[in-house]
Amino acid sequence: MTRTVYVHGAAALSAFGAAWRGLGAAVMAARIAPAPARQLQASHGAVPAFEVGDIPAAVDVEAKARKLMSHAARLGTAATGLALIDAGWDDGREDIAMYMGVGASGGAMDELSAMLDASIASHAFSLARFGTDGLAACNPLFTFQLMNNFTLCHGAILHGLGGPNGALYSRGTGTVAALDEAVYQVASGACERALAGGADSALHPVTWAQLWREGRSVGVVPGEGAALLALSAAPDAALAIVDTCALLPAAQVQPDLTGAARRMLDGAAVRDDDLVLLAYCDGRTGALLREAVATAHVVDTSAALGESLAAAPALAWAAGLDLIAGGATRRVLVLSAGLDGGLGLAVLRSAA
Repeated sequence: MTRTVYVHGAAALSAFGAAWRGLGAAVMAARIAPAPARQLQASHGAVPAFEVGDIPAAVDVEAKARKLMSHAARLGTAATGLALIDAGWDDGREDIAMYMGVGASGGAMDELSAMLDASIASHAFSLARFGTDGLAACNPLFTFQLMNNFTLCHGAILHGLGGPNGALYSRGTGTVAALDEAVYQVASGACERALAGGADSALHPVTWAQLWREGRSVGVVPGEGAALLALSAAPDAALAIVDTCALLPAAQVQPDLTGAARRMLDGAAVRDDDLVLLAYCDGRTGALLREAVATAHVVDTSAALGESLAAAPALAWAAGLDLIAGGATRRVLVLSAGLDGGLGLAVLRSAA
């Protein structure tokens, strides 16, 4: 039997701060502005971005543990702790599942630079030199920063989560797949509680350089963050219900993104009092999504939070949850389209 899946808490780290409550209202009011990214200053100069500020010490990762983490993993681990606190899940956590969309590797630049410097022969990168000298130039524990699945693993380990789990590589759609899997686990009875979301940063110098090199930085304001929903089959004290989670791969979306988005929204039966939240990778994609929305009640999360890759859909879910909790609407539809070319739709409605 398929069970109703309830949202019992959430967490968000973004340019808004370390909170999901108030995030949706701030997005709607356009109160969040980009600023030059500290992380890109040395490599790219003054790049306007939506950067996470200082993480409060009470929820941040201990300094010793941070040495093993990429920046995205640090964001994800802090968000995991915040979500568990928000849901009141301070009891045994061995049964809690966790599914996250994660981005590319984001290791410390000093370690990457040392490895690259030691791998140069005759003014060019040498694979042979990389094997003999490059790998030896960095700390072996650097591996834990480079493995992008550890964006999930660090948080799960430090917070004692022992249920089913999965880290899905994401440039947008993979994060929706993570939510879909978590919803399935709870709805099917495979587990009683689950965390689902994403963590990523477009502000790592290598990530931003790759996007620039591929011509995908045009019209993009980079961002970063982490967000999680705490899901359970228990209705008591629930904040919302997950009505729908659906996704389409790029092959089923292109070349008619607007048509595919319209069909997804039609399937969800958009009502006049619904809010539709858009999370997209660039201005052109955002315009195509807006063409698909019949209602005038549209909230543009990407204009307020930037393109945070794997974190983008999850931040929009957290913003939508805030709008439900704050009484702005009873139902939100989060339509997301990332750099991977796919589409995602998550529908949350009030549990009251």
